Amino acid sequence: MLPLIVLLLHVSAVCSDSHSLRYYYTVVSAPGSGLPEFSIVGYVDDREIVNYNSDSGRYLPKVQWMETMQDGYWETNTQRAKGNEAAMRHNVRIAMARFNQSRGLHILQVMHGCELRDDGGITGYDQYGYDGREFLALDRKLWTYVPTMAQAQITAQRWNRPDLQVGERQKNYLEIECIEFLKKHVLNGKEDLERRVRPQVKVSGQEKGDTVKLHCQVYGFHPRAVNVKWTKNDEVHSYETTHVLPNPDGTYQIRVSAEVTPKDGDRYSCYVDHRSLEEPLNIVWEPEKSSVWVIAVVVALVVVAGIGIGGFIFYKRRNPGYRTTGTSDASSDPNNPANA
Repeated sequence: MLPLIVLLLHVSAVCSDSHSLRYYYTVVSAPGSGLPEFSIVGYVDDREIVNYNSDSGRYLPKVQWMETMQDGYWETNTQRAKGNEAAMRHNVRIAMARFNQSRGLHILQVMHGCELRDDGGITGYDQYGYDGREFLALDRKLWTYVPTMAQAQITAQRWNRPDLQVGERQKNYLEIECIEFLKKHVLNGKEDLERRVRPQVKVSGQEKGDTVKLHCQVYGFHPRAVNVKWTKNDEVHSYETTHVLPNPDGTYQIRVSAEVTPKDGDRYSCYVDHRSLEEPLNIVWEPEKSSVWVIAVVVALVVVAGIGIGGFIFYKRRNPGYRTTGTSDASSDPNNPANA
């Protein structure tokens, strides 16, 4: 539910054997939205691992392998989450005042986390969003906060002051503590996080006058990161794509579409690259083998049927015993006065 709200705070899926640990904090200004007033959701890669919200009041595991963490971990993080809840409730009021808002439903979100690349490199991020727009972000080169709208300038100036240096403190967390926990979580969940399931691919075409809407459905794959695109004669063709969506069994699916005007000699393929594959897949769309063959069969059947019916009628008319049968129930009844 929450990642659908976090649009501008989205982090791209890692396409190699890198791993990431990130947390989303969300607070709403008023109850009645259908969301908890405050929540924290934690992810390793694209797997939800922990959850805290104002309804449960507890920091809880969301996958079995997180239950191996010691009891002190859950109690400590529950108390931290309660402190973050109080701070976020206060901060959303400050943000509303900056925008001259005194009522209504408003959402303040924070996303922070770290990534450990397969080459050993590390990085971190700390971003703030308000009502679906990016508000404030940490510059990872200077470790200072950069406002992305005028209302965030006061906060950025305050956090960047020499006596506070919030960015430097975040650097220590993101590059040390966050990475240490990420390594621990990846080790505990290695079997789940690093399992490989090959994608299934289905291509189809939908005619629309002179154009065809091509669809490439890729499904049943794990992990989430995948590269899917349409190519024309081995060159990338313009396409549109859905988000990668989860399946109930823990795998993922995605659909990529392209509108084309087929011409003789053109070759359209769906290109799929995924960690489970030794080589990328190229599934060629071939309309002739389906629609043209079906049309040919139907035409042939109609011709054969027509020849058969015509031959039967010709034969009967030349047969001396042939007598025309009435075409209605009344004319076929010998007792009907109309036949007198």
